[in-house]
Amino acid sequence: MITRDIRIYEVGPRDGLQNEAAPIATEAKLAFISLLADAGLREIEATSFVSPRAIPQLADADELMAGLERQPGVRYPVLVPNARGLERAEAAGADAICVFTAASEPFTRANINMTIAESIDAARPVIERATERGWWTRGYVSTAFGCPYQGKVGEAAVVAVAQQLLELGVDEISVGDTIGVAGPSDVRRVVDALGTAGIGGDRLAMHFHDTRGTALANVVAALELGIHTFDASTGGTGGCPYAPGAAGNLATEDLVYLLDREGLSHGVDLDALLRAAHHVSETLGRPLTTKVGQAGGWRLP
Repeated sequence: MITRDIRIYEVGPRDGLQNEAAPIATEAKLAFISLLADAGLREIEATSFVSPRAIPQLADADELMAGLERQPGVRYPVLVPNARGLERAEAAGADAICVFTAASEPFTRANINMTIAESIDAARPVIERATERGWWTRGYVSTAFGCPYQGKVGEAAVVAVAQQLLELGVDEISVGDTIGVAGPSDVRRVVDALGTAGIGGDRLAMHFHDTRGTALANVVAALELGIHTFDASTGGTGGCPYAPGAAGNLATEDLVYLLDREGLSHGVDLDALLRAAHHVSETLGRPLTTKVGQAGGWRLP
């Protein structure tokens, strides 16, 4: 059954911008976040408290959180890689956090210089502390459908990592098609395996990249399987730096248009969202490449 209430989890300010080489002013990021909230998005991943040496674009995380004007009813999660990152996030006033791992060993080593087991160990004190504080928590499982180093990733590996994150106490698992290789049959394969293991759609979000143009088809497949939470990036920014030709994340505006056409409620106004998308385009100095960003929405007269 397809639920009529869809959660859209916006990752543009963090995942969408983190790989941009040219520095982006903190004020422009804050304006982007404000426009997203004005459009009706209620979960906006604001930044990441990683080492500034690792991701220079997010070196302003402390400054950004200090300048963030929180709108009532909006959650602003931040990515936290370790205990040091948690200390910074806590000092900056965060109250919702995400931790990161992957379903393939070679990707985890290349991306964060850890094994999967080490990444879980690093996440443990972070989730414990966040739980003590009553914060909302999320765990990312990247390369759930394919890895740039090992190729195919079996669903058993995805289930194993998801179970370990849930045992740590995370509230939600985001299952990522990091290099954008999945098709609908892959979505069914992985979601079915998670469901068989007792991890239902109420604990899952799907994080699709549109590298090969299959993101919206994968959304439809996930909807039919009872998934109701989807990550997306306004302007279609982001994408895995290890995926040659990566075309970015699923665009929030493309997702919203699809949901509107299917009569599924989500609380986001497309016209206002497109203003946020054009802000991103102007900030980055390049035209929008998303379908709805270029064509706009469509309503019957």
